Amino acid sequence: MVRRVAIFTNRWVASRVLAAAGVVALGLAVPAGAAAGPAQPALPAVLIPDGATPYLRTHAVGTQNYLCLATGSGLAWRFIGPQATLFVTVLGFEQQVTTHFLSPNPDEAGVSRATWQASFDSSRVWALASQIVDDPAVIGTGNIPWLLLQRVGARRGPTGGSLLSQATWIQRVNTVGGVAPATGCSQSTDTGRIALVPYSTDYVFFH
Repeated sequence: MVRRVAIFTNRWVASRVLAAAGVVALGLAVPAGAAAGPAQPALPAVLIPDGATPYLRTHAVGTQNYLCLATGSGLAWRFIGPQATLFVTVLGFEQQVTTHFLSPNPDEAGVSRATWQASFDSSRVWALASQIVDDPAVIGTGNIPWLLLQRVGARRGPTGGSLLSQATWIQRVNTVGGVAPATGCSQSTDTGRIALVPYSTDYVFFH
């Protein structure tokens, strides 16, 4: 009985790995200037990296995180990093492919950068914003800017996987929410308070 359970478990794990690999494959080869939904405006040219090819498009859900700190002009919310899960959707089902967070970049002596880590092979990429689009006519009101981010660090996974370490550019487009709160950071007692603001967006990876 124990052996049968072990064989079943191994087959189930293998099938899940193969299914996950297929899901990632279906997320490849997206148009460089594609936008989600017919109501979206054309993607600004500054967000399309020259000579790069998009190979993975994901939809992310998470929070933009802020800390209330004292500044020269009083208290203000300071952005401290993202926390999100990235998905691809196939046949109506969402499959997690990546997590997104802030972490030290080993290629910059530990400088904290936006990080994406693949769920399948644990490969990672660190990136820094190169272009910013914050025009309300493009991004709407109450939404964080659209970005083109350039790779500043990368690591393969422990078995050599390179799903994300091959990325050279990352688009953040079609943002919803994520803007720092308008209140809650004005009194001395608010110092050190953290705000986790929900947001969603599309991340497109290029190589």
